[in-house]
Formats: sequence, structure tokens, C-alpha cells
Amino acid sequence: MILNIKYNNHPEDAKKYDTSLLRERFLVEEVFVKDEINLTYSHHDRIVLGGINPVEKTLSLSGSKEFGTNYFLERREMGVINVGGDGVVYLDNQRFELKNSDGMYIGSGVKNVVFSSVSSINPAKFYINSAPAHQSYPSVHIPLSKAKKVSLGDALTLNQRTIHQYVHPDVCLSCQLVMGLTILSPGSVWNTMPCHTHERRMEVYFYFNMSEQTRVFHLMGEVHETRHLVIKNEQAIIGPSWSIHSGVGTSNYTFIWGMCGENQTFTDMDFVDMSSLR
Repeated sequence: MILNIKYNNHPEDAKKYDTSLLRERFLVEEVFVKDEINLTYSHHDRIVLGGINPVEKTLSLSGSKEFGTNYFLERREMGVINVGGDGVVYLDNQRFELKNSDGMYIGSGVKNVVFSSVSSINPAKFYINSAPAHQSYPSVHIPLSKAKKVSLGDALTLNQRTIHQYVHPDVCLSCQLVMGLTILSPGSVWNTMPCHTHERRMEVYFYFNMSEQTRVFHLMGEVHETRHLVIKNEQAIIGPSWSIHSGVGTSNYTFIWGMCGENQTFTDMDFVDMSSLR
């Protein structure tokens, strides 16, 4: 298991970052590595994000010194969404098949978590978010058809999109993790504009389903001191609670969002008036 560490920072410090340092502190440039569990541990609300890409091997989650536990989910919960070919997840003595766009919530206390692909020619790509958990809730298989769907936006404002809420109070129980997938309609390129912040939670975006030449210009920073990072397919970005998190692409795309913090209320957002953006 590869585990990269990214530490917290103060918004006043971020104002002084150049592009290279912004990318180092907030961007995860490589999420999936063949036959590896490739994770990033962010000290922003101690979220863990990353990719699990079993091709020729099966891959097992393990504990590490950074978590101070005997196994990965001893004091954590996890959300999983498969963005690749058909895969299988084993939880202790249970077996779950995850097709493309299928998700799972895995509760705290599961000791053995193993990932595999049905075919090495079209391997699974399991994208995960994990947060600290105070109690154990049942693990749940969540296919795309079972996710709660919310349609937002308009073609005239280039932000017509469908939000699929997987780990969400209306779908399954979790301690603090909320996770879902948003699909932009053809011709739409904006997500979350007008933008917002939520001081009560941080948020991670993972952008995918993009062609080789498609790019997303992800906006971050304080309302009056915005920055942007150029993101390509299958990269993730960490959004601190003090930062806006919004993006515009050169074409439509799909992204997975994950949040943890003080509450699980999806609509708990502090919207930003367009006139305030700088």
C-alpha cells in the first residue's frame, strides 16, 4: 500500500503559493497505479482518498503507523465507487460484485477488505474515500440504480447535471462520510456555479470520464482570493473547508465528490454572490 501525506495549511499561506506549490499541496496527480493501493492521507478532517487498481493481483487493505490501528477500518469507515471494469470486493466472509458505477459503503470494524478484478483486460478501478468513524454501521452495496438522484442546472447556463448520492443519509447510514457522483450532460461544463463554501466540512473532487485532451479548470481559494488548477483525467483535488470548489471543463465530464466534517447535510452550503468573487 502506498500512502502519501498532505498536511493542513492556513488560507493566508495559500495566498502566497505559486502554481507548483498549489499542485503539491492540494492536487493528487496520480490516483490509480496498476496492482497497487495508492492512497493519500489529508490532514484536512483526516480524509483518505485514492485508487485501488487490481489487474494481475488481488489487493488487501492494511493498517499502518499513520492510522495507529491494527487494521485499516478499525476506527474508520469507507465509501467505494468502481469507475473501471467489473470487480469484486470481499469483506471478511462476504463477497460483493461491483460493476462500473456501482458503489459501496463499508462500515467500521471490517477487518479484511480485499479487491479484485473480473478481467485483467478490463480491470476494476475502485475509487475510495475514508473518514474516521465513531461507531460501526452495516456495509451496503449501492449500485447506481439505488443511489438517490438529484437533477440540477440548465443547458442555458452550461451546468445541467445529475447528482447521484451514494453514501448519504437517504441511502445508508454512515458516521460522517458523504459521497456521490455527478454526471454533466453533453454541452454542460460547469459544476457548482454560483459556487459555495462550507466551513463545517471539507470536500474532495475526483475528475474522470475525460478524453486525453479534455481539461478541467478547478477553482479554489477564498472567495476574494481565488486560484485555479488545471486538471486532467483521473486526478483528484483536496478542498479545505475555507475554500470554494468549482470547476469548468473544455468538455463535459464526471466527478466524484466526498465530504466529511461536522454534519451530513448535503444542502449545508454558504453560497457566494457572483459580485463577491475575485
